[in-house]
Amino acid sequence: MAGLGPAIHVFTESSKVTRDESKIGAASTINFMPIKLKENFRAIFYAPFYAAHALGLFANEGVEVELVSSFAPGDGVSALLDGKADVTWGGPMRVMKANDLQPNSPLVCFCEVVGRDPFYLIGGPHIASFELRDLPRLRFAAVSEVPTPWMCLQHDLREQGIDPSRLARAPARPMVENFDAVRNGALDVVQVFEPYPSMALQTGTGRILYAAAARGPTTYTTFITTRAAIERHRAALAAMTRAMRRMQRWLRRHDAEKLGEIAAPFFPDVAPEILASALRRYGEAGIWSSTSESSRQGFTRLGASLLSGGFISSSPRYQECVDESLG
Repeated sequence: MAGLGPAIHVFTESSKVTRDESKIGAASTINFMPIKLKENFRAIFYAPFYAAHALGLFANEGVEVELVSSFAPGDGVSALLDGKADVTWGGPMRVMKANDLQPNSPLVCFCEVVGRDPFYLIGGPHIASFELRDLPRLRFAAVSEVPTPWMCLQHDLREQGIDPSRLARAPARPMVENFDAVRNGALDVVQVFEPYPSMALQTGTGRILYAAAARGPTTYTTFITTRAAIERHRAALAAMTRAMRRMQRWLRRHDAEKLGEIAAPFFPDVAPEILASALRRYGEAGIWSSTSESSRQGFTRLGASLLSGGFISSSPRYQECVDESLG
């Protein structure tokens, strides 16, 4: 986790939402449904999950969420399968991979929250202009901590007629090290998420060359659970979906500064102005879904990217990976 840089932290202990009557109102008379929600790695593009927790939106729907720390990307899925968590959030790519390896896999996703790719290519200020077809001639480092960003980018490259194997990719290193390398001139282009683009722009040490969100819908983050957990906790998981729909409406009514105020305790090492800049950029890029329904277009795009990159062996089927009954 440390290698993911200043945007990433873990909880030191489980955190239960407080039953604050000023926040939850009538929900204080409800018998709360307990749910263990396993965090994925900490990242700014997950801000709607943290804000929903901080605003008491889960409690407002009668769910007492225990937010449990994660020690590595994908750790939440292991916790689901081990029965140590009821639900996690993360990339549907994990559900697609599980179904590719095991037909009728127990994993299923629901409630889309991040519907576009939140990663960027940033380059040194010496790069005056850039198109994806320029990448093979530049010193480049892809994200190594998680597979989805590179899988999606290599598919973008193939659509431009570029063979990703032609790239002189730097050895796998943490994002924070790649970011330092592009700032000191050791690399030309690196693939990162916020707050690195905002940090580069603030210091004048880099510029945004490509925003992956511009390709259009790519289902990036949903809740993930097991089919057995849905049977045990159907009412609670449906309530969590309603809470996230409320969060989606909240995002349409509030600006990045307000979201930054709420999310700031989850990102103590990110300066408030950098956090607000990152959230504003994500909001303007439309990465957060406006509805909880998992986009079929975005699902298809993600599946095609994983297939072309050899991460899965066949195209995933929406109905086998997505549970639509909780919406």
